[in-house]
Amino acid sequence: MAKYTFAYGNGTVDFDYPEEEVIKVLEPAELEKSTKTEEEIIREAIENPIGSPKLEEIIKPGQSVCIVVPDVTRLWARPSVIVHILVEKLEKIGVKDEDILFISGVGTHRLQEEEDFENLIGKDYCARFKHQNHYCDSDDFVTCGTTSRGNVVELNKFAMECDHRILVGGIVFHFLAGFGGGRKMVLPGISSRNTINFNHKLYFKPGPAGSGAVESCANGITDGNPCHEDMVETARFANISFIVNSVVDRTNTIAACFAGDLEKAHKEGYEFVKKLDGVKINEKADLVIASACGYPKDINFYQTGAKSLFNAIGAAKPNEGVVIIVSQCSEGWGNPDTEKFAMEFDNMLDREIFLRDNFGIGRYVGYRIFEAATQVHFIIVSDMEPEGFAKTDIIPCRTIEEAIAKAHEITGKEKMSTYIMPFAANTMASTDL
Repeated sequence: MAKYTFAYGNGTVDFDYPEEEVIKVLEPAELEKSTKTEEEIIREAIENPIGSPKLEEIIKPGQSVCIVVPDVTRLWARPSVIVHILVEKLEKIGVKDEDILFISGVGTHRLQEEEDFENLIGKDYCARFKHQNHYCDSDDFVTCGTTSRGNVVELNKFAMECDHRILVGGIVFHFLAGFGGGRKMVLPGISSRNTINFNHKLYFKPGPAGSGAVESCANGITDGNPCHEDMVETARFANISFIVNSVVDRTNTIAACFAGDLEKAHKEGYEFVKKLDGVKINEKADLVIASACGYPKDINFYQTGAKSLFNAIGAAKPNEGVVIIVSQCSEGWGNPDTEKFAMEFDNMLDREIFLRDNFGIGRYVGYRIFEAATQVHFIIVSDMEPEGFAKTDIIPCRTIEEAIAKAHEITGKEKMSTYIMPFAANTMASTDL
């Protein structure tokens, strides 16, 4: 037996598993230990922008700047470290405190409390600078144009009233857009609910319910991905002056930073993520045991499914394989529409019919997760109440040991070929890399 330790909330859980059944422990690539601090990595990226003039050539004294930061589900991107270096740079340029506005680009996520902002930008900056939530259901939008697919681009008016917009975020694999970061801080970040919903509906193939999904709307895919392409077009309407995107390693320490042009810097960043967090496998397994990486990445079911499940599912045998996701989900479902979508429909076709006519991002994420549970056997080890999963194909368990016993029961095998994924919120397994 070998012992494994997974992050779980703010703590850890241990379990034993037969070493001879483990094909491989799937982990991010080992990086050469950097002699640079996180601050040095960020500062170097900002001073050497990709595909862009330097900040001092873009922003002039007396101009206003909106810095769009993520929400607390992306604290792993280390926004507080980034913005302190960014503001130091803006000060040297001659931007006044009163001309800097922080907006949390929450998209359709919950609004941030003051404590959340303190974690995102620091208590000192909360006291010093204007900071506010983006609210996707408000009337505070500017219509900036229409994408080639017909998406009417409605963006946060407070951001658009500033002379410049800088996006701060992190890059990871994303189950819909291919990768996080970059243009996602505009859409969904500071877009209206209508603009967000139009984009996310591009996941469905044209036609009636049952027509299925666009296969290219998936982890690690940008070429031919209509959701990604529509996001890029939308972000162009925002006239983004600069981006600063981090990539973190397995310890949630910044391993690299990509700053500069909205598209060029982001592309260089996600190519790096492919090499760091993409793990090529030669065969699919009976069982995948995966950690959602602890807090904040396992904060709720919504984040867990959208990240860890879709990173792990490619390592399991289709239909017959089992994926165990270990995620505390301390804030429960994380989205009321996702919760309702679990409890109020008896089957996937009914969910799809309703979703096509009543699209909402929370319902959509729920649909994708519940759909995945029909493609593999999905077991979740969490603190959530098991009754909530009764109308889905998801199997809730309280412990990893209980989940492994259930996997034996499902596969009917005494010995199961297995992958262990200690960092599934980051690491994507695939036979196609």
